[in-house]
Amino acid sequence: MTTYFSYPAPELRQELRRIANAIVEPGKGILAADESVSTMGKRLADINVENTEEHRRKYRQLLFTSDACVANNISGVILFHETLYQKADDGTPFVKLIKDKGIIPGIKVDKGIVPLMGSEGESTTQGLDDLSQRCAQYKKDGCDFAKWRCVLKIGKNTPSYQGMLENANVLARYASICQMNGLVPIVEPEVLPDGEHDLDRAQKVTETVLAFVYKALNDHHVYLEGTLLKPNMVTAGQSCPTKFTPEEVAKATVQALSRTMPAAVPGVTFLSGGQTEEEATVHLDAINRCTDAKKPWALTFSYGRALQASVLRAWGGKDENVKAGQEELIKRAKANGEASQGKYTRGSCQGFAAAADLFVKDHVY
Repeated sequence: MTTYFSYPAPELRQELRRIANAIVEPGKGILAADESVSTMGKRLADINVENTEEHRRKYRQLLFTSDACVANNISGVILFHETLYQKADDGTPFVKLIKDKGIIPGIKVDKGIVPLMGSEGESTTQGLDDLSQRCAQYKKDGCDFAKWRCVLKIGKNTPSYQGMLENANVLARYASICQMNGLVPIVEPEVLPDGEHDLDRAQKVTETVLAFVYKALNDHHVYLEGTLLKPNMVTAGQSCPTKFTPEEVAKATVQALSRTMPAAVPGVTFLSGGQTEEEATVHLDAINRCTDAKKPWALTFSYGRALQASVLRAWGGKDENVKAGQEELIKRAKANGEASQGKYTRGSCQGFAAAADLFVKDHVY
């Protein structure tokens, strides 16, 4: 086995590291606005708005024309392909609106979950075939980072060795291709919250999954300083009869990361995983307050539903409610910015949907 290999050129390493560190600056995190056409349709259906390209555009316009103060807590936005090329009413491209606020545009590059043959209902993620060409174009069109999601389920026999190995290698190949094209890869191995498993089982599975992922990233010679991790928080299954405190969730999460995640990685941008807006904020705050293990990385957020649920309900598809929706975004972003520094006061951010159930079984994008 050879140990001769090359990391990216020094200039590219410097660029990747700069972008990754800018995304996880203190008090800042990511707005995940990368819902696919079908998933955005479900969000719009909740507020009785038809799923048309114009309605999707108007909603994203609401997000990207929010007051410039939103950049105090939002460092990056993950876009869907359609959204990357849309424009505001006055003809300004969304990418320009985002960049003018000092926010970094990113792009979802995977092409969705597909069944993994020979497994017990497990999956892998497709989209590698033309990924290099797409990444090169996305970089040219203004994106500086990318996201790719793999999904693992906790069951009696899952995740299996086959499932963990396959998804880890897919994530590593994606990360390598992104870096080659100047994009910081956000590596997202999501262990779903579906099931009756307790916190201990969730922690052990998360640790094992992350160990597979970082072994694969090492095998593919991915430059870790130019990556970010987007994992699940370690929570018990949605159907688990035992309820665990934010402090217990925080301890399990921080321990899992400290046992598996290299200190070279600049930061963690947690997914919200179907938690309510308030739960996602409280858990992030508890994680940053936790002292049960060393935390050499920034620990922040990359939330979709947990940043947008109140925004959508306040807007309701009506032009006269755009400002109300934007105020909800700014408010929740500020709460999560505080939580990313362990400074959030629980219950201090009351939104239209702060306690609404956002869990979706077998969640897909």
